[in-house]
Amino acid sequence: MRPIRILNLFTIMNRGGAETMVMNYYRHMDRTKVQFDFLVHRQEQGAYDDEIDALGGRIYRTMPLYPLNFLKYKKWVGEFLNEHNEYQIVHSHMSESGYFFFKEAKKRGVQVLICHAHNAAKGWNMKMFVRTYFKYQIRKYCTYMFSCGMEAGEWLFGKKNTDKLIIQHNAISAKDYSYCPEVREKIRKDLNLKERFTIGLVARFSYQKNHMFLLDVFEAILNEHSDGMLLLVGSGELKEKIEEEIQRRSMRDAVIMTGLRTDIPDLLQAMDAFVMPSHFEGLSVAIVEAQAAGLPCFISDKVPIECKLTDLVQQIPLSQEPKVWAKAILDAKEIKRRDTYNEIVAAKFDIKENAKWMQDFYMESIGVLVHD
Repeated sequence: MRPIRILNLFTIMNRGGAETMVMNYYRHMDRTKVQFDFLVHRQEQGAYDDEIDALGGRIYRTMPLYPLNFLKYKKWVGEFLNEHNEYQIVHSHMSESGYFFFKEAKKRGVQVLICHAHNAAKGWNMKMFVRTYFKYQIRKYCTYMFSCGMEAGEWLFGKKNTDKLIIQHNAISAKDYSYCPEVREKIRKDLNLKERFTIGLVARFSYQKNHMFLLDVFEAILNEHSDGMLLLVGSGELKEKIEEEIQRRSMRDAVIMTGLRTDIPDLLQAMDAFVMPSHFEGLSVAIVEAQAAGLPCFISDKVPIECKLTDLVQQIPLSQEPKVWAKAILDAKEIKRRDTYNEIVAAKFDIKENAKWMQDFYMESIGVLVHD
């Protein structure tokens, strides 16, 4: 029997939270039963493209979804679906933007349309006004409403639809992140961290992740603990601006920027604390990973408390001064690292059982009998 092919909608398959989560599931599914394909809205190569190809997935490319492209995009989607009528399931990871594809898919009888909320955006501007309109529209077309957590689901689908939400955990391969003193020692040596107290963040350089405030916090840490180190992993549109700010504050010798990396489990071993002062979040994969690595985690009050899977997470209001954050983080120096694997599994965030659940869901949604 041929596998069921699921068409996933993304902007580009780079190492963002939603993309990483989907790849975690993809790697752990039985690909003789369920296979993933991807429609991306950029022409350039994504970080995960080679792995997708190696796993047997197909990647289709189309134009960016900008207002001036709406009519052209609608025509393209129609032609694509006419040519590729093999897809019975479309899973969109593009929030309300999936509406345009869903509308054309519905016309052509695509059986299952899954809209997935990965974030809970905040604030208000003209762009948000347009987004709100399309949020209402996509609710009419999706067969299932998926979300990483209640807050993100409520943002995209509305409070009155919370009873319809299907929570899909941002699950990870927990064993890969388990605390290992030997790995920690090696990576710290590679990075020349010596005995320096190292805080870190794995995140895209964007407004959402609030790196500028993190620099304020780190500066406050240096005022109390001059031997501190900041480890920033990732890339993004604000990276150059953050680099300039680091230079302006004369912090260059105390900050390591690694760029995009594939060895995230190892880099987490090297840290002493994980700090995420985000302006908004869904349910961060990075926080799940950090807890799996046994790291004390400090998150803003804009990050859903649902991500607290262990007692290692402390939530601090973003309105608090950087020195308040700094004190809490420095107090964590006394926390001894431990293996949290069993806690992550108990919280049902290990990938093995979650991937099996997702695989069965896809099959059952189109009436395929599931055999264990």
